[in-house]
Amino acid sequence: MIPLRDTVRSRTFPIATVTLIAANLLVFVQELRVSPAFLERVFFAYGLVPERFMHWGDIGGSPLSLWRLLPLVTCLFLHGGWLHLLGNLLYLWIFGDALEDRLGHGRFVAFYLACGIAAGLAQCLFDPASPVPTVGASGAIAGVLGAYLVSYPRAKIVTFIPIFFLPWIVEVPAVVFLAVWFLAQLGSGLLSMGRDLNGGVAWWAHVGGFLAGIALVLLLPPSAAGVRARPDSRPSSPAPGPTA
Repeated sequence: MIPLRDTVRSRTFPIATVTLIAANLLVFVQELRVSPAFLERVFFAYGLVPERFMHWGDIGGSPLSLWRLLPLVTCLFLHGGWLHLLGNLLYLWIFGDALEDRLGHGRFVAFYLACGIAAGLAQCLFDPASPVPTVGASGAIAGVLGAYLVSYPRAKIVTFIPIFFLPWIVEVPAVVFLAVWFLAQLGSGLLSMGRDLNGGVAWWAHVGGFLAGIALVLLLPPSAAGVRARPDSRPSSPAPGPTA
């Protein structure tokens, strides 16, 4: 299922969401300008390496060293390719604006980073021996999805569903779309346990970020201005059937 848009109307311009998207794009453009060998060194320096993070003290480092903690944030702005980047930014664009409207611009950024950090810690906890750098914004975006689930359960997600050679565009309840997404991440994470995958998808970062997003948004009231996004009150046109 590929989300195309949601039915929540945001009442403010999502400047924080747009800025985060722009920051990810800018970093990725810089990635394209360096050699593969140099980019690999960047990934190991600024990506989150679970083995290094969990055994930092064994190499004589302080538990609160900046160089140990910094990758929890910097890894959120590195991506492994165009598909990785664009998939993440699509989800951030669709689900981020409504949540930013609810929390306010500054709190949304803080929320986003906190979910990303929680996601990284979850990945380290469940895959502590991995020497492979974890990169990408998906852990933070998973937090946005979790918060969206509890904030806008009655929203609909306009979704592209390819069925054989007949693509469908349908409105899927946000609860269903996000529950299916989360269960897919959780199931993949459980199947990956005890296996040396040597990279791949950081499933536990997705699970940890999603649960952190739910917990944090329940603790945070709507923004002081009382601005809330709401499901679109306009009548929805019938979802089209198969298209050529």
